[in-house]
Amino acid sequence: MNFTNMANEVKNSKHRMLIVGTGSIGERHLRCYLATGRAEPGICEIDAQLRNAVADRYQVKSQFGDVQEALTESWDVVLVASPAHTHIPIAVKACQSGCNVIIEKPLSTSLDGIEQLRQLIAQKNLIAAVSYQLRSSPLVQEMKAALDSGRFGKPLQLYMTSGQNFAYYRPAYRDTYFADHRTGGGGIQDSITHMLNLAEWLVGPMTRISVDASHQKLAGVTVEDTVHILARHDTVMASYALNMYQHANHGQLTVVCEDGTVQFEASADRWRFMTEPDGKWHESVHRLEGRDAMYIRNADVMLDVLERKYAPLCSLEDALQTLRVNLAALRSAATHSWQDIS
Repeated sequence: MNFTNMANEVKNSKHRMLIVGTGSIGERHLRCYLATGRAEPGICEIDAQLRNAVADRYQVKSQFGDVQEALTESWDVVLVASPAHTHIPIAVKACQSGCNVIIEKPLSTSLDGIEQLRQLIAQKNLIAAVSYQLRSSPLVQEMKAALDSGRFGKPLQLYMTSGQNFAYYRPAYRDTYFADHRTGGGGIQDSITHMLNLAEWLVGPMTRISVDASHQKLAGVTVEDTVHILARHDTVMASYALNMYQHANHGQLTVVCEDGTVQFEASADRWRFMTEPDGKWHESVHRLEGRDAMYIRNADVMLDVLERKYAPLCSLEDALQTLRVNLAALRSAATHSWQDIS
């Protein structure tokens, strides 16, 4: 899929969108969908003070304190941006009302209710997509196309490193879902899941995992802020390392293939490859200015999916696979054992 010229495409009429949850990610989705000029959002938020503040800030006319009340109105799509343990129950209600759904990552914190959601989507011919943002990156899409073409041969090994000062970017983390695994918190479910989902898109589903995770620094919480993973994606051997307190905001994923090495470097806005020993890197650069740029791009992609121009970049089934990885990672960290993904 090539979205390079997406900004030049003719935009359709605005889509009525209900955004459920207006915490930091819900507000960002609201801001970025508004920036596309293609959405007419309403919001649903149980915290009245927060709901009123966000509605005033973005001049949102339709606002609700209860999902069931909100769903009495007509919506093209419901975007679920509440804490992860509430994603599936809210998505089920939306689908029962005949609405398409976009679900923020991770899909959930358990497998409960997912089969019911799958059946509703199939029965009502609805669209369901999960918002793993990295799949919308033009760099990632080019890199995936290059890997899929076979020009570098079979992938053999994948390794990833990622780190940022989480407290700087998300200063309210202590008082949000992040502080508790049950609501989708911790470095595994909230952070490294992005790269795990991306790696599965690039080299295939993960099949086994072993995790060492610990709380090392983040003040005011006890969930893990440091994660080391060894894994198998069938025959591809993989390793991942994450911390949530370093000063450099850095993320890099490398795929070593039979006939070349391919690398995505998010912090440098580039992907690159090398096909000769001690050769030169050949790179492709796409500058996306500002922290909202990727989210605006993702919003445009999601609206194109809603118009059935493309299949979802991350389908419900893809996100379910990554959820199984998340859950296996948590089990592995708790038991210090290898876990099969099933």
